Amino acid sequence: MDPRLLYSLAADAILVVHAAFVLFVILGLALTLVGKPLGWRWVRNPWFRLAHLGAIGFVVLEAWLGTLCPLTVWEMALRERAGDVVYSGSFIAHWLHRLLFYQAPAWVFIAVYTLFGGLVGLSWLWVRPRPLGRKGRPDPR
Repeated sequence: MDPRLLYSLAADAILVVHAAFVLFVILGLALTLVGKPLGWRWVRNPWFRLAHLGAIGFVVLEAWLGTLCPLTVWEMALRERAGDVVYSGSFIAHWLHRLLFYQAPAWVFIAVYTLFGGLVGLSWLWVRPRPLGRKGRPDPR
């Protein structure tokens, strides 16, 4: 098998993982906010909530530091080794432009990520997770 094909397949696999990460961050907040009034107990799961907070915290930190996501760097390195076309900039900026023909300066992404991270933080006040290790009915707060 051609090694370039293997590099290309590996890059595609990272792209899928990256897209799943983005969906987790976006849908995690949406489902948490919808789940509270619907009484979904799993939205108060502390492990889910910590993973979600950590994920958006990582994105916000990357944005403020001006660094690319390691998944983007890894995907682009594999695409380059495969002889594929590589894109410049961040994963989100690239795909927003490809899907919506929308381009924005870096500060817009920093502001959006920071605002979204703030919303995730506020969701901890409105939809409080259960304490770690506690099972059963969540607090009615």
